[in-house]
Amino acid sequence: MPHPTINGKPVHPAAIMYAEEFKAGKLSRREFLARASSLGVTAAGAYALGGLGRPAAAQATPQDGGTLRVQMAVRALKDPRTADWSQIANVYRGWLDYLVEYQADGTFRPMLLESWEINEDATEYQIKVREGVTWNNGDAFTAEDVAHNIRRWGDKEVEANSMAARVASLIDDETGQIREGAIEVTGTHTLTLRPSVPDITLIAGFADYPAAVVHPSYNGENPTDVPIGTGPFLPESHEVGIRSVLVRNEDHRWWGADVYGGPYLDRVEFIDFGTDPASWLAAAESEEVDMLYESVGEFIDILDAIGWTKSEAVTANTITIRPNQEAMVGDIKPYADARVRRALALAVDNAVCLELGYAGLGTVAENHHVCPIHPEYADIGPAPHDPEQARALMEEAGMADFEHELISIDDDWRKNTTDAVAAQLRDAGINVTRVVLPGSTFWNDWAQYPFSSTNWNMRPLGVQVLALAYRSGEAWNETAYANPDFDAKLAEAMSIADADQRRQVMAEVEQMLRDDGVIIQPYWRSIYRHYTDRVVGAEMHPTFEIHTYQLGLAA
Repeated sequence: MPHPTINGKPVHPAAIMYAEEFKAGKLSRREFLARASSLGVTAAGAYALGGLGRPAAAQATPQDGGTLRVQMAVRALKDPRTADWSQIANVYRGWLDYLVEYQADGTFRPMLLESWEINEDATEYQIKVREGVTWNNGDAFTAEDVAHNIRRWGDKEVEANSMAARVASLIDDETGQIREGAIEVTGTHTLTLRPSVPDITLIAGFADYPAAVVHPSYNGENPTDVPIGTGPFLPESHEVGIRSVLVRNEDHRWWGADVYGGPYLDRVEFIDFGTDPASWLAAAESEEVDMLYESVGEFIDILDAIGWTKSEAVTANTITIRPNQEAMVGDIKPYADARVRRALALAVDNAVCLELGYAGLGTVAENHHVCPIHPEYADIGPAPHDPEQARALMEEAGMADFEHELISIDDDWRKNTTDAVAAQLRDAGINVTRVVLPGSTFWNDWAQYPFSSTNWNMRPLGVQVLALAYRSGEAWNETAYANPDFDAKLAEAMSIADADQRRQVMAEVEQMLRDDGVIIQPYWRSIYRHYTDRVVGAEMHPTFEIHTYQLGLAA
């Protein structure tokens, strides 16, 4: 029986099923659009399939030219596959494009890829590379370039290469490299990917911020030293902690101008005003910036009051307070004992953290890092709060007198949330010392601290973030959690295309994380961005992406 088609293109059977579930009220609009577009259905096709009509019309075209000033932390740049913060990617995003771009409505927009098709059990991806794209040095962009980047991402020997987690199904476990036969270049602009197991996450992984596509000559140096890319801008300067400047590349016509429009600006300046939101507000009031990277806490209402435009995004962004299970404190590993970890979690009321740490601007989470907006979320109930049991477990583990050192950055909401955790631990009779570090110090060892808080961006799928953060041996596994049973159950979940079936396995995965006391994860936070009424294309993105080609100033 032939597949149904949209505009002559076959539609994956699972996308048809998702459309039926959406129409029956079983899926949210976002869930449906994300699932359908990840299977290769275009955004317009997904809207039509779900009976949603056409996607929302684009906003007015900005004027050509001008300078936009953006408040944002300016961090040291690094090999994109090892980037560990969105702010890093927002700089090199000016001249490095992506295969796929995740949109605020939940869809995946083809960028350097033109299209993709996935077989029914997600064991083969047919990839079509966009034609007519050139690198800014004049080289043609081809399927070989895509294959080269995927091989780079799959190199597990590169320290801090988190992309290896996103393409794990293409990697040979014995060699730590892309498996022979996993990538086949079938033409100048076509290739086939063959995961070793069903894998529904590859397209979503290609849209994550460490997945910027680099030229084959790139060898891991500072990206500003050799800014060969396919994007519309070039770096003019980059001073860590001060300012990073992008300028339009007048010698290179960007391929996207005819597809998506832009670029509009002559110049984009990212300016670092530190971690105190009061300094961001001062910069806004004194007209030193036109746009904020993010608005937080009490400053959201103040920025509303001065007349700046507010944009909000629905997200699965969060904060985790986690013990590192392998960390040495003196001559012991205090957090290797699950009783100690469970005690810490039991002592904390997550609702209190949301109120005191983030002014209630979010929803209470459940200590397992899978959000209700994730399609495979399983409701296993709220995280238990029992200070008496917490104290008893700590005594049972022989750690009643141990002094925990809880570390955080010195900003607003992360510091406040970590303060709220520390206060509740003390109320439960658990000894805690707070250490607050400046950002320039905190980020250097964020994954190694024995006991600290870290913010996490959302990923479209719950299994994605669990694979990045909690699978044994991954670069971003800051908890040092290593549970073969968890790894196996997560692999099972990642192989199931149907979210309802996957949800049944996820209930077990979520329960494992909670029972093992891996994290205190208090809330899912709403995120906001403010900008002046002159700025166009600056709406808050669910994963904090700033697409410089879309930015402009009103005519």
